[in-house]
This record gives sequence, structure tokens and C-alpha cells, in this order.
Amino acid sequence: MASRRQALLLSSSNCHGYNLLEFAKAEISSFLQRNNVKDLIFIPYAQNDFDGYTTKIKNVIDQWGFTVTGLHTYPKPETAISESKAIFIGGGNTFLLLKRLYKNNLVQLMKSKIDDGSLIYIGSSAGTNVATKSIHTTNDMPIIYPPSFEAIGIVPFNINPHYIDKVENEEHKGETRDQRIAEYLEMQHAAPVLGLKEGAILHVDGSKLILKGVNGAVLFSRSQKKSEYNVGADLSFLLNEI
Repeated sequence: MASRRQALLLSSSNCHGYNLLEFAKAEISSFLQRNNVKDLIFIPYAQNDFDGYTTKIKNVIDQWGFTVTGLHTYPKPETAISESKAIFIGGGNTFLLLKRLYKNNLVQLMKSKIDDGSLIYIGSSAGTNVATKSIHTTNDMPIIYPPSFEAIGIVPFNINPHYIDKVENEEHKGETRDQRIAEYLEMQHAAPVLGLKEGAILHVDGSKLILKGVNGAVLFSRSQKKSEYNVGADLSFLLNEI
């Protein structure tokens, strides 16, 4: 049976020239409406101020005609996710986020519900990292140890959010993002890496994967040179491993 998974994976909640989530308003609203969703659970685990973070997101999305509730306000996170139709996982520290997802027994639960189409997923930054095969290509510092780097696995490749392919200061002689991704790709366990530029959105629609938003992406793999993709590109071939 074909996959029914539905997800929107954002490089970030912020994009230059836009207010918070404004660049993704049309995509998120359409995504929720098409799936008959009015209530959205926000998961603030990538930061420590759960109330403040949830309020910031709620103040934006509620104005679009939806209702956002923080997962931390439910006494039993597993039950809340089991009964939910839609979740949004925000950005922050990816290691902290994944540790908390494992601690609350949510990783496999989310994967199962997303795979069978009973839960739709929106992720941003760290929330996008944990939607992939693993968090090996996050930009975040490992401030805490999750029990595994393996993530939810909505897509079978890795993502590098906030991807930038040039050094802003030409005097900088340190590693570039490309070099760090290349080091990962030398590992036996490495998966392809999609660098999402700021403002990029991946729409997972069953067996289809379309690049949306206001900016493009770059694909890295061991077998090919890096490839540039513009908004509107069909990246469904990346889902072949599912």
C-alpha cells in the first residue's frame, strides 16, 4: 500500500523579509485545511521556556483560524499525540528535542501514526531535523545526549536546515557547511543530505516530495556532485528508499 504520510518541513520559522512564519502562512494554512485540521498540538521541546515558546507560535497561527495548544499542557503526552490529528515541532536545540521525544516515548508513536496517515506533521529547523533519518547533519551543538541519533524517519534522507553555501565574511578560513556535510558523507552510515536554504519548505505528500516556499535547496550524496534545486522542483526520487 502506498504511503499516506503528510508533512511540511521548514528550514526555519524565520525568513529574512518576513514576520514569524509569514513566508509559510499559505502552505501551512492550505496543508491544515486540506487535512480537515482545526486543532494543532505544538511541541516546544527544543527550547526550555515551553509556555513562552508556545505562546509565540499560538499568537501567529491562531490568527489564521486554527487553535494551537502546547503538548506540555497535557498530563500524558503519549495520549495527546495518539488522539491528535496534527502536530508542529518547533526549532531550538535538536539534541535536546530528540532526547525529550525519546523520554516521552513519542518517536515510534509519531512514526507509526504518520506512516498510516492518521497524524500530519509540521516541523521547523530542529523540528525538521528530527523528521529525517537521523540528526547527524544538524547545525546545533550537542548540549545533551539523546539515547540515539536516529530520528522519526518521515523521509529516508537527512536535512541540513539554514543551509548557506558561501562564507559571508571572505576573511573567514574555517570550515564551510559543504565541508562538514562532506565529512558526514564519508561515513558508512551516511544518507543523502538535502540542504534547505532559509525560506525553503519540503512538502511530503505520500510518495511525492515537492520543494516549496521562497527559496531552494542543495542535494549532497556520495555518488554525485552537489545539485541545486529551485522552488517547485519534484524531489520524489529521494523517497525511493521508503
